Amino acid sequence: MSNGSQVTSAVAAIIEDAAGRVLLCRQAGGHRLWGLPGGRVRAAESPVHAVIRDIREETGLETEILELIGLYQLTGDGCGASTPDLFVHVFRGRIDGDGGPALNAPGRISGLGWHDTDCLPEPMTATTRTAIADATARRTGVIREVQRDAEPEVIDA
Repeated sequence: MSNGSQVTSAVAAIIEDAAGRVLLCRQAGGHRLWGLPGGRVRAAESPVHAVIRDIREETGLETEILELIGLYQLTGDGCGASTPDLFVHVFRGRIDGDGGPALNAPGRISGLGWHDTDCLPEPMTATTRTAIADATARRTGVIREVQRDAEPEVIDA
């Protein structure tokens, strides 16, 4: 159910290391939620190009996109009635080349880390939690509406 606001397009990617852990980014502002690397789609940019660009900007990693996990419409007024709906393309990606992630966007991201899917950090975005569950179950081509979580407490650390 849409909150009546304009829909914004975004992208994210599930990237796993050799041990099956997923790469997560912690937001630098707001509620400092953990989420998948990604961001907004710019005008005249394809979702695939947007996710590759955002991963490079946030982590310094070059990524190959393997498949679409799903399309997720984040909706609801859990963070306030004026929060726009977000339509997120979530892909499965693979790191191209060697090396690990580096914190390249300290204004947007306060931390990066590899996490086991059975021991994920909190607080986490609702879309990230849902997409990781779909990816872990090896689902692809999923189309889901995801309700925003209520606003968590702002964490200082």
